[in-house]
Amino acid sequence: MPFNNELTIEKIDLITAVADPVLRNLQITQCYCELSTLFAQRIGPGANWCTFATWASKQAGETIRHEDLQRTLENLLKNEPEIEAALLLIATLAKQSGAQQTIDQLRQSTLSNVVAGAARHAADAVSRGNKKVFEEIGREFSRFITTCINDTSFDQSNIDKFCEQLHPGSPPDGQEYLQKGFSHYYQALFEDDLKKKVELNLLANLLIGFHEQNRLQPEIAEALSVPMPDVQQIKSNLLNKFFSSANVWARLRLFFQRVFSRPSLLDKTIESLLQRMQLHVRMILTDHLMTLTLPPDNCLHLGKDLSIPFPVDLKELSNPDLLTLLAQIDPTPNSILASGAVDWANLQERMHYIADLFRCYHESKELFDNAFIKEQVEAMKKGRLPEGRL
Repeated sequence: MPFNNELTIEKIDLITAVADPVLRNLQITQCYCELSTLFAQRIGPGANWCTFATWASKQAGETIRHEDLQRTLENLLKNEPEIEAALLLIATLAKQSGAQQTIDQLRQSTLSNVVAGAARHAADAVSRGNKKVFEEIGREFSRFITTCINDTSFDQSNIDKFCEQLHPGSPPDGQEYLQKGFSHYYQALFEDDLKKKVELNLLANLLIGFHEQNRLQPEIAEALSVPMPDVQQIKSNLLNKFFSSANVWARLRLFFQRVFSRPSLLDKTIESLLQRMQLHVRMILTDHLMTLTLPPDNCLHLGKDLSIPFPVDLKELSNPDLLTLLAQIDPTPNSILASGAVDWANLQERMHYIADLFRCYHESKELFDNAFIKEQVEAMKKGRLPEGRL
């Protein structure tokens, strides 16, 4: 029975064009989930690239909805004694200078103001990466399903026609890895030997993953970086907030002090706090971004080695193209030792982890679980933000 692909290129483009980054991410995640299921119905039960993309996109959503990230950053920074001491000193000095808020309000205002910028920075970079990959690779999966997946016998001219629309050359600008990946998916469609079929699908997943990670390199590096804050701007924002309700004499004293005097102890303390917080925020942000949750509630820390074995059909590999690719991206062949990535911004370390992740979880049926409940899907497809835990 022919597949009726409802996930048309036009629908992919409509999702890509959604302006709200939170809603767009939710629709992207759901679309990946539906592409994954549709693709598996024809090519086989093992995970495809869209299967993993579903959960990576859902994880990205936690960063894009940066209120949760901001709250996490604030809670963890409160447990750092040197940060807490600096916050208390700033609040006390502001109070002594005429600020009307309580000490606790001043402490929270200082912390929230600084952390909000880091959360927005990470959310923006992750959102752009999420959109960038979907509008390219999600679109090609839709096109492949429409043009190739209904073939009843191997047709070299058809897959060649599909690949002709992809740009030659290496990533990030060229799409030769996509050409190879979809060619192997097409070959797997007509492979009767189960082990050969599984290896072809893994090879295709890795080739597309390699292209994806090359394309995402700028956004990943940016998300993991914490830019040096604009000290003067943040300091000005804080002081304005502190003294917005102060009496006129306190505001005048502050104005003339800043115009005609050297930086006050309050100024210097704020500057010191910003320098201290940058390192802590970078560490917390890295830990947050190096986490991936796979169903059912399997939280993977990407800096730690994977712990589940390779499935039986993938313990010993024979596909020469697969072996050649793994020789390039996996420095510990046939082993999950040292699979954890110390630096997620390092493409080589990232691909080593992804190679083992795709291989270990290739036969995990839980990866095909629904990403959202029915009511949430209905809401997001109507252009509304769903209720409940996302």
